[in-house]
Amino acid sequence: MAKTVQITFDAHDPAAIAEFWAEALGYVLQPPPEPFESWPEALNAWGVPEDQHNSRSAVIDPDGVGPRIFIQQVPEEKAGKNRLHLDVRTAPDLRGDERMAALEAECERLCALGARRLYRVEPDGMEQGFITLADPEGNEFCLD
Repeated sequence: MAKTVQITFDAHDPAAIAEFWAEALGYVLQPPPEPFESWPEALNAWGVPEDQHNSRSAVIDPDGVGPRIFIQQVPEEKAGKNRLHLDVRTAPDLRGDERMAALEAECERLCALGARRLYRVEPDGMEQGFITLADPEGNEFCLD
């Protein structure tokens, strides 16, 4: 039987990273469970101290297709290159200049949201071309 996956990010500011990835992927913040109208209402009802309200967050695909992304607060800084990264499929059916123009447009949009452009790889033989960025806390990902 196939398993589903959840992607987990470590972060200093889970709320900010959740907002970035929701915008980047077309996801939404995961709503609180019923009967709560908001996360602060739920957290207060559960007795979670206010200084821990931003210790985690999650974003979900509103269509229920993509994996849940969970963001947990950690005290340490990111120490090195990711061993695993996301490829955000921005232009999977495009080729050449049209593909790279679509990737550049998305790169510009994400940089306006707080991402940082790292490098661009041009189409060449087997390589279709991609752009590598880092999210606001330095996690690398590719626009593909």
